[in-house]
Amino acid sequence: MSQNTIDRLISLFSKLPGIGKKSAGRITYHILDSSPALAQTLANELTGLHQAIKRCSICGGFTETDPCFICSDPGRDKSVICIVESAQDMRVIEEGREFTGVYHVLGGLIAPLEGINPSNLTINKLISRLHTDRVKELILALNPTVEGDTTALYLQKTLKDYPVEISRLASGMPVGGNIEYIDRLTLSRSFRGRVKI
Repeated sequence: MSQNTIDRLISLFSKLPGIGKKSAGRITYHILDSSPALAQTLANELTGLHQAIKRCSICGGFTETDPCFICSDPGRDKSVICIVESAQDMRVIEEGREFTGVYHVLGGLIAPLEGINPSNLTINKLISRLHTDRVKELILALNPTVEGDTTALYLQKTLKDYPVEISRLASGMPVGGNIEYIDRLTLSRSFRGRVKI
């Protein structure tokens, strides 16, 4: 049975992360119910996405200009590098408006079962930055998963001989969280990462 245009569009949308068949259907029908100009604008933006956006040659984040606005900002503290898995993580941290240093995007996490090894990540580029920049601190802002922990441990071992402080974002109970619903690993991290008050 051949698919029609609506079916094909629903199938394409459902390949995006976090969008199932029902959400893909809602998006498709919303576009159909909206002005044709919305569909045309969306199509134009998607068509030009890969031509307009590239990787920053310094941090590896997505940008329209190289270097990106963060790496080229003289007000940023270049002695502190926040190491993230993806450019999306970088954006989330920026939205918090707490961090004033610069970033380094690894492009993934070490996951041998998925065939992702240290050589697949931008670790060598990070080491080059340590040789050329006056870096005082590396902040590992990696997800508290097995892959995140493995990557953090690998980075700590690899960079132990460099005169740089390595820290990791605290992880534990979320604000407003209820102990009753916290998993054991998160609760364990909360106790280990406790601070004096």
